[in-house]
Amino acid sequence: MSSTPRDLVMNHPISRRDFFDGMALGLVATESPRGTAYPPGPFTVRAGAAGALSVPHALRDGRFWQHAGPPEPTGESYDLAVVGGGASGASAAREWLRRRPHDSVLVLDNHDGISLSRPARFGPQEDGVMCDRETFGSDTLVRLTPGWIARLPLAERARQDLLMLQRDPPDWFPGLSAEEKHERLAGLTYSRFLLEVCGAHPDVERLCRTMSCRAWGYDTRAFGAIDAWGTGFPGFGGLGLDRDKPSRFNSPTVKEGPAEAVPLPLDGRVQLRPSSPVVSVRDGASSATVGYFDGHRVMTVEARAVILACWSAVVPYLVPDLPRDQRRALSLAVRVPLLHATVRVRDPGAWRRVGVRRVRWTGAYWCLSELEPPSEVHLLATPCHSELGPDRGSVAGRQELFRTPFSRLEQTVRDQLGRLLGPGGFDPARDIEAITVDRWGHGRAPEYCRPWHAFYPDGPFPADAARRRFGRIAIAGSDSEPGPGGAVTAAVRAVEELAG
Repeated sequence: MSSTPRDLVMNHPISRRDFFDGMALGLVATESPRGTAYPPGPFTVRAGAAGALSVPHALRDGRFWQHAGPPEPTGESYDLAVVGGGASGASAAREWLRRRPHDSVLVLDNHDGISLSRPARFGPQEDGVMCDRETFGSDTLVRLTPGWIARLPLAERARQDLLMLQRDPPDWFPGLSAEEKHERLAGLTYSRFLLEVCGAHPDVERLCRTMSCRAWGYDTRAFGAIDAWGTGFPGFGGLGLDRDKPSRFNSPTVKEGPAEAVPLPLDGRVQLRPSSPVVSVRDGASSATVGYFDGHRVMTVEARAVILACWSAVVPYLVPDLPRDQRRALSLAVRVPLLHATVRVRDPGAWRRVGVRRVRWTGAYWCLSELEPPSEVHLLATPCHSELGPDRGSVAGRQELFRTPFSRLEQTVRDQLGRLLGPGGFDPARDIEAITVDRWGHGRAPEYCRPWHAFYPDGPFPADAARRRFGRIAIAGSDSEPGPGGAVTAAVRAVEELAG
């Protein structure tokens, strides 16, 4: 039975925060009528966030220069200007000063500070799966202890299929070489592999669908079968393939392992200018001119070199003189949206009483919920419309996320925690003290993967054209080096191109 907002006490005066791409946001016009605010109760809002979003969007939509006045020179000149203060921008500034310790470096960022929140990393393995009502008609929490498959609320044939896939799958491609088997898998998603190759009961595919969400930000309708094999998903044991020898079709993360980009503190010699979204970068005869919006006017500085350590999709709007093929290649870098909630609870003991700590949901809004002792709960949602693939699905999911009101996010958090922990005595109206929601519309850097990118792994790759140097301007950012550690790799490459 569903809980109503009244049951969940949606108007309880808890602390609520909302972030978009690392920025605390107030309300936007589409989420509440003018002059009103949702939800009732206090907000924690960080200054400058509205400009951080509105200026890049106005550039994209062609509205910014209709209202901005003429640029005003500051008279400042730097050896290097870096656009973007994230992991790649900070790495570029540090690497430049390592090579040229006496140079002047300016870092411009549209956020109001560099120490921004990042998408949370969840634990490696769930100890429970919630076969939820969104997928199977009612909620059944199954603890992943011995014999768990027999307790699944699935058709008997589905349970038998799942046992077979886990314990003794056949060779689905008899007579083919290892390379030929890899190529077959590279042409399938994991969902298609289960349904079309294995002939598994549809309940099996529905049960497994969110297995890839935690690591990739999209479900198995978009996740490639070749990467599912490479990460140990069920069904591949009879193929005779050696997982210690990755396929050339595996995505870079599966081949090399994930790399966590740790934001580096900026060198004390770097001048940081936050809340200064860059709106234009033009190469000139003796220097490049970088224009940024200070909240009132467009100001400009000169720089002998510029590194764009921002999202690739933004670059064509900053440097309109780029060649057409480079502009198109930059636009193909589509980042995956993510949604993360942190909930402070009064009674974490409910987790112990229901016997789980980290639970995957099969079809509810939030696909993962996890207790971080002593009293924080983390939830992950992946808005990507995976049936469209990781690129088109991310665009559609991001647009839907823009339209999702705060009330929907809060209600689903409360509802799902109540459904999961209610048998342990948890009452969301009583036991939730604070909710923080981080909306990462551009959360995960793009990565080439099969079956969606037919040019992978042989190339040529869009990123090769996208990151070409343009005069005094080099392009960094994790989008320009798809794969693990791309932010730092791109920064070092950009510095090498400009500083030698």
